[in-house]
Amino acid sequence: SFGKGAYDGEFSFGSRFESGAGTNPEELIAAAHAGCFSMQLSGLLTKDGHPPRRIATTARVKLDVGQGGADISSIELETEGEVPGIDAQTFARTAEQAKEICPVSKALKAVKTSVRATLR
Repeated sequence: SFGKGAYDGEFSFGSRFESGAGTNPEELIAAAHAGCFSMQLSGLLTKDGHPPRRIATTARVKLDVGQGGADISSIELETEGEVPGIDAQTFARTAEQAKEICPVSKALKAVKTSVRATLR
């Protein structure tokens, strides 16, 4: 369990590499990255005079398992936003900037991270 009751559940080898119930470290990294990125993107857009109505981000962490063990090889951020007053190119550019400066992205610099931004 962790974080003021935010999560209390299974966390084991089975939930990581098999079909066991619960979560795993990669899911937790994905949740932290998606949340941090969304907050950073919202902050940048608001600072530029375009507060978003909605930002929704999914992070997919790819775990490769080989002879040398397991490695996180990439993270894909997919974000969708409703932001009045900007175009898709500006949204995508701001999403790239958010990816580069959010604290979780900075902590994960060793992992190739991509972002796909869709403006609704």
